[in-house]
Amino acid sequence: MKALHKYVWVLFLFLLIACLLLPATSFALSASKSAVITEWEMMWEDNSHGIVQNAASNRLSTKWQTFAYEDGLPEKPANIQAAWIRFKLPEYDLARPVLLISKLIAQDVSIYINEKLVYESYRNYSYNKNEILLSIAENEANQMVYILLHTDSDWLGLKKPIIIGEGQTLGKAFMKQEMFDVVIGATLLFVSLAMFLCFLFLNKSYLSGLNSLSIFVFSIGVMLLSLSPYVHTVYKEYGFVIYYMFDISSNLVMPSIFIFFEKIFGRGPYGLITRFRKVQVYISTISVIWLFASFISDKIEKYYISVTMLTFAGTVVFGNMLLIGCFIKYSLQKNREAIIITIGFGIFAMIAALEIVWYFIQDANYDLIYWKWGIFCFITSLIIILVRRILLNYEQVVSYSKQLEVFNNELQRAEKMDIISQLAASVAHEVRNPLQVTRGFLQLLGEKSTNEKEKGFMGMAIDELDRASDIITDFLTFAKPQLEEKSLLNVAEELKKIEGILVPLANMQGGVIKADLSPYLYVRGDSSKLKQAIINIIKNSIEALNENGTILIRAYEDDSNNVVIAIKDNGEGMNEADLKRLGEPYYSKKSKGTGLGLMVTFRIIEVMDGKIEFSSKKGVGTEAIIYIPSAKK
Repeated sequence: MKALHKYVWVLFLFLLIACLLLPATSFALSASKSAVITEWEMMWEDNSHGIVQNAASNRLSTKWQTFAYEDGLPEKPANIQAAWIRFKLPEYDLARPVLLISKLIAQDVSIYINEKLVYESYRNYSYNKNEILLSIAENEANQMVYILLHTDSDWLGLKKPIIIGEGQTLGKAFMKQEMFDVVIGATLLFVSLAMFLCFLFLNKSYLSGLNSLSIFVFSIGVMLLSLSPYVHTVYKEYGFVIYYMFDISSNLVMPSIFIFFEKIFGRGPYGLITRFRKVQVYISTISVIWLFASFISDKIEKYYISVTMLTFAGTVVFGNMLLIGCFIKYSLQKNREAIIITIGFGIFAMIAALEIVWYFIQDANYDLIYWKWGIFCFITSLIIILVRRILLNYEQVVSYSKQLEVFNNELQRAEKMDIISQLAASVAHEVRNPLQVTRGFLQLLGEKSTNEKEKGFMGMAIDELDRASDIITDFLTFAKPQLEEKSLLNVAEELKKIEGILVPLANMQGGVIKADLSPYLYVRGDSSKLKQAIINIIKNSIEALNENGTILIRAYEDDSNNVVIAIKDNGEGMNEADLKRLGEPYYSKKSKGTGLGLMVTFRIIEVMDGKIEFSSKKGVGTEAIIYIPSAKK
C-alpha cells in the first residue's frame, strides 16, 4: 500500500511539473522567433452605438493614451462601455503570418486592418475573456490595427503582449496554452462519470458519499471548461449555456464535498460539518433559483451577481477554515485518512482562499488561475484515499474469507464430533460387553489348546480385542469428557510425572526430553484426564523424532492469566494440509493410528475451558501450545 501511494504521488508530481513547464516553454519559444508588441494606444469611446460608422473620425482623435502590458488594465470611466485599441504592425518576413492577441478583456470584439473588418465576435452574456489567433496578409506590414472593445462590466483592455509570428509555430503554442484547461476539465468529467458508473454496482450505503464525490469532480471539470476562452470561441452558439454552467457548478462544489466528508468523518465536532452542509444546500438552492430568475430582469441579474459573489467567496473561505480545523483535529488523533486529506485539501484551500482575497483586492481585475494546481493536490489526496479504501476492503474481504474458511472447518469438525459422540454414546457400552465375553472365552480356549499354532492365533485375536477395547475407551472418553473429579492441579508436578513416564520411551527412539517448568502454576481439572491429553501429544512427538531428537516442554503463565504448556519437537514436521486436519477422527499419519487419541485430547482440553494450537514445518518440527485458564491456590 505504501508503494502504491508513492507511485501515485510521483505520477502527480510529474504531471504537475510538466503542466507548469509546458505553457511557459511554448510561449518563450514562440516569442523568441516572433515579433512582440508590448505597447499600444487606447481611446475610450463614449458612443457605443454607431461606432463602426464613425470609426474613421474616432481613429483621428487626439484622445489616444499609450499603455504597456506591465501597466495592467486601465480603470474604465463611468458610463463608458467601449474603447479603441490601436497598434502598428511591424515588418515581417513570414510564410504564413498570424497575430496572437492574448488576454483581451471585452465582451464584444471587432478588429480592423486598413479600415476593413477582419474579425468580429459578439456575446449575449457577460464573458469577457478573449484569446484570438488571427491570420494576416504579407502586404499588411506597417499597417495600423484597430480593435473595438465593448463590455458591460467594469474592466476593459489588453493584458498580454501582442505576438506576430509564423502560423504553424504560434498555432501550436496557442493550442498548447488553450487546450490545457480543456484537457483537464474533460479528464475530470470523464473520471467523474466513470466513478458514478462504478458506484452503481457498490453497496447502496456508500452511494450518497461516493456520488457526492463524483458530483464534486464533475463540477470542478465543468468550471474549468466554462472558464476556457477556447471553448467559448469554438462553441459560440452554446456560449450562453457554457457561461452559466459555471454558476451552477460552483453552487454544487461546497455541498457535494461536505456530504462526502460527512460520510468519511461523520458529523464533525459539535455537528459542525452536518450543520454547515445543510446551510450550503440552502444557499446553493436559493442561488440556482435566483440565477434562473436573473434571466427575466437586468435588475435581478445585477443583484444576483453582487450577492452571489460575496456568498460564494464567504462560504469557500469559511468552509475551508472549518474543514481544515476538523482535519487537524482528526489528524492529531492519528487518523491516516484525515492526514492525507489535510495535506491535499490544505494546499487547495490555501491557494483558493488567497486567490479569492487577491481577486477582491484587485477589484475583480484578476484571473483565478492557481487554484487549478490546488485542485490537483486535493483530487490526488482523494484518489489516494479511494485506493487505500479499496485495498483495505480487499484485505478485509480476504480476512473474512479466511475466517469463513476457519468457521466452516470448525463447523464441519463440530458436526463430525457430534456424530461420533452420538455413535460413541449409543454403541460403546453395547460393544464392550460382547468384546469382554469373547475375550474371556478366547483366553480359556487358548489355555486348553495344545496346538501351539492355535495358541498363537488365540493370542493374536485377544490382542486385537484389547485394541478394540482401547478404541471403545477412547470413544467413551470423547463422548463423555466431563471431568468427574475436579481438583487443583500443580502443572509442574503433573508434567514431571509425565516426563518420568515417557523418558524411557523417548530414549528408545534416540531422543531426549527437556523440561523448563515455572513453579506455582495451577489449573482446575482431572489429573488422569490431563495426563492422558498431554501424554497423547508427547507420544506423537516421540514417534516423529529422528536421531538426536529433542522434545522441549515449557510451562509458564502469559499476560492473559492463562497457563501455557508448550511441547516442541524437532521431528519430521507436517505440511499445512496435514496441520489443518489434526483432531479429525480416523486421520492419522501412523500406520496403525486411528486419530482418536488426538481427538480425545482436544475434547479434554475443551472441557477444561482451554484450547490447543499447533504449528509445524516440514523437516523442522512441530509445536503444540495448550492454553488453560489459571487457578489460584
